[in-house]
Amino acid sequence: MGKLNKTEREWQRELSPEEFRITRQKGTEPAFTGKYWSSKQEGTYVCRCCGETLFSSDAKFDSGCGWPSFSRPVNSMVIEEHQDTTHGMVRTEIVCHHCDAHLGHVFLDGPEPTGLRYCVNSASLELKTQEKNDEETYP
Repeated sequence: MGKLNKTEREWQRELSPEEFRITRQKGTEPAFTGKYWSSKQEGTYVCRCCGETLFSSDAKFDSGCGWPSFSRPVNSMVIEEHQDTTHGMVRTEIVCHHCDAHLGHVFLDGPEPTGLRYCVNSASLELKTQEKNDEETYP
């Protein structure tokens, strides 16, 4: 699947102002405020912008940071990493490979076996649960 290219205007029509600010303008939601930071629901987390499958609830853990945290993506091809030197820090930004949506950052303080913590904004994600899939399948 190739890159999804949309204009800023198209993204603004499809996303809420908060989703647009975070995913398209590299914003961050305040800690402990996002929809999924403490969610224990099972399912698959997809990109809010394009629907690409990014993370499984099996890889989600409570890091105490106030954002949804995952130890690994569903596979290495769905996430791109970029150096982020904003705000006087050096971090590794993570974006959706398919649409370049800003997701958050990855840190080296996660649990074994990866040792990684993918710290993601809830506004960048949508949780697909089995119940939701059943509803869509059986109206």
